[in-house]
Formats: sequence, C-alpha cells, structure tokens
Amino acid sequence: MGLIQKKEKELTGIPPLELKRVIDQVSRDKGINKEILIATLVEAIVSAAKKKLGLKTEIEVNYNDDLGEIEVFEFKEVADKVKDPNTQISIEEGKKLDPECEIGDSLGIKMETSSFGRIAAQSAKQVIIQRMKDVERDIVFEDFKDRKGEVINGIIQRFDKGAAIINLGRTEAILPINEQIPTETYKQGDRVRAYVLEVKKISKGPQIVLSRTHPQFLAALFEMEVPEISQKIVRIINVVREPGSRSKIAVVSEDKDVDPVGACVGMKGNRVQYVVQELKGEKIDIISWNPDPAKFTCNALAPAEIIRVIIDEVNRSMEVVVPDEQLSLAIGKRGQNVRLASRLTGWKIDVKSESKYTKSMRDGYQSLLQITGVGEATADSLYKGGFGSAREVAESNLDELGQVSGITPKKAEKLIESAKDYLKITQPKDPQVDPEATEDKGLGTASVKGNEVPVE
Repeated sequence: MGLIQKKEKELTGIPPLELKRVIDQVSRDKGINKEILIATLVEAIVSAAKKKLGLKTEIEVNYNDDLGEIEVFEFKEVADKVKDPNTQISIEEGKKLDPECEIGDSLGIKMETSSFGRIAAQSAKQVIIQRMKDVERDIVFEDFKDRKGEVINGIIQRFDKGAAIINLGRTEAILPINEQIPTETYKQGDRVRAYVLEVKKISKGPQIVLSRTHPQFLAALFEMEVPEISQKIVRIINVVREPGSRSKIAVVSEDKDVDPVGACVGMKGNRVQYVVQELKGEKIDIISWNPDPAKFTCNALAPAEIIRVIIDEVNRSMEVVVPDEQLSLAIGKRGQNVRLASRLTGWKIDVKSESKYTKSMRDGYQSLLQITGVGEATADSLYKGGFGSAREVAESNLDELGQVSGITPKKAEKLIESAKDYLKITQPKDPQVDPEATEDKGLGTASVKGNEVPVE
C-alpha cells in the first residue's frame, strides 16, 4: 500500500483513498465515461514509467475499482545470464520473487513509482490534461453533430475579426460576419438566437457555425411559433430572404379547413410579429403556395394586381402584365419584390406595364405583316398559334411553325427565311442593347432570374 500511495501522490496528486471519489465526481461533472477516465489515468502512468525507464520496458498498470488504487508492474524475463538489466532478471533474483519461476518466464515486479521523478510525473499530468480535453471535445461534438438545423440561444462572449463568439454553456460557437444580419449591431453580453448552420470537427475541437441570415432560420422560427407547422398541418414550401430587409415564405395547408397564411399570421398578427421582432423588423410576406406556376407567381408578386401571365415552359420564364400604375409596386424598391418572387417560384419573371405590353403586341403583329408572303389571314393564324412577332417566326423551326393552321412545311420554310431577311433589313448590326437593362419612365419592363437586379 505504501508504494501505491507514493505513486498516486507523485503522479496524480490525489491520495489513493480519494481517487475513486474524484473519478466518480469528474465523470458526473464533465459527462465523461468513467472507463475513459480510468483508461486515461492508466495511459498517463504508463507514459511516465516509460519516460523514466525507457521505451523497451514492459509496463502493466491496473486500477482496482473496489479499493480505488492503482498498481504498476514492470515485467522482466527470467534469464540464466542477464544481458539487459532493463528487460531481464537473473534466475536467482527471480526465485526470490517467485520460487516456482523458470528460465524464460516473465515476472511482474511491483514498482517503487516514487522513483519516476518530477519530470515523469509532469509528463503524466500533461497526458491526463490533454486526454481530458480531447474527450470533452469529442463529447461536445457528439452532442451537437445532430443539432444541425436547430435554433439555439447563447450569449456573445467576445468578437474576433468581426465574427461574434457565442457562449453556449459547455462550448462556444461562432457567428461569422457574413451570417450576421447587416442591419443588426451586436455587443458583448447580448443574448442571441441563431440557426445551427454547420458542426465541424477540427484540430482545436468542434466548431459550431451559427447563422441569422439563412432562410431556414426564418422557417425554424415559424415552426417554433406556429403549432400548425410543427404538427405538419401547414407545410413550408420555400423561403427566400434578403436578410434585414424583406423575406417571402410560401406555405400550403394539408387540411382544407386550415388557412395556411392565416395560421402563420396569427390572431391580430401576433405570430408573424414575433418572427419580425426576432429579425429586428425584417418585413415578411407570407405567400399561399399553388401547384399552378402562374397562380403561384401572382401570389408571390402580391400586393400588385396581375392582369395577364404568359408562360414559357421551355425556358421556365413568365411574362407578367400589370396595370401601369402598379408597375413600381410589382417590381418593388430596387427590384426587390420581383427578385424575391423569382427566387421563391424558381421562374424567370418579366414584369411589363399594360401599356408597354399592348404596344409590344401591336408592334409584333405589325412586324408579322411585314414578312414577305404574309397577309392578314396568315398573320392572324400565326398570332393565334403563339407567334407574336417576326422575330419569333425567324427563331422558330419547321416543326413548331408546322403546327399553325394552314402552314405547310414548304410554306413554313419560306416564312422562316423571309422573317430572317426582314430582321436583317430592320435591325442592322447596331450595338446590342439589353432590353432588361432599359427603363421607360417607370412604364417599362423588369426581368429577373435568381439574383439579377432589375431596374424600376
């Protein structure tokens, strides 16, 4: 017992009678498995012994859980003639330890571990500390790896190059500057709610990346506030955001008796206001999803009134016609409304004023009449067949044009050539102007795909 006491006091600083209690307490406080703690302690003592006695030395360390004691044995081979005192013991010395030993046996000799010395003890302490840190990091990673996509709370501890370091209790998370809402300001000690964007395992431990700009953060806030969403009665189809400014969220109800928009708005707007307040005043448009792309687009452009929608399914684009006085409303400030609607629906949206659309239709019809061989009857047939201008005829093919009533393959070929000749005459090689980049005193068009910025 004396040898064990010296060893434990030297290597762990903990008397043997208290070792068991300390292991149990650390296991509870840190949430570390007791077996891992014991294995760490054993590993540290083996490291200390080999640092003192050499790497070739065969060491065995055992922990007695009942007594809370650790025993260290050095194993040596019984030899007739000792060539290496570090790994061998003479038969005479062996007989003193075990009268029944024979040459070739391996004898375990209980060590005077106080002889390890201060340096070896310090090494053991470092091994224990490092291993404890590694285990704690592993535990934190295991706790958070499955929490990706959740909303968590924390307190801003400090800042590092613009990124906010958030204290989550057992660990820290980072809120990068590009995941912070531009209109928000943060200071040390602020309570922050954020979306777990990513959990990475790096050399320094788990890195938990948070976000307040991610679209799913807004979706998660609605799920927390709207019981119908958490109960799967109302389903979120898509969310798009320009963080700090405006968002659109498309929802649909799985129950015909439940209004999805009303459920998200709440009584007197209390539910949506909760989300708005959390996002520090970000405007939120709640859109009713519709399987019909045209109707969904009309909903997404609300509150603007839509007169007509022309769909191009091949190019996944839409031409939306609105009253002249509502063009700015449909497009939004700096094109924000139509830009978000385009991202929400996944369609390229071209917004035109009614007067602009009427003029383009009239001009397009007149251009059909300018094609050689086209009279009013043929022009009417082409127009009804979906060809509204000479350019559309020139860019078509025989199969498409052949679908028009009264147009034979031979006539279709001539019409395409004539339309191309007409365009060469009327549109010489001038610098190309992007019609989407023009404006007509507020009565023009605006076209957006994804993040392209339209003009008002």
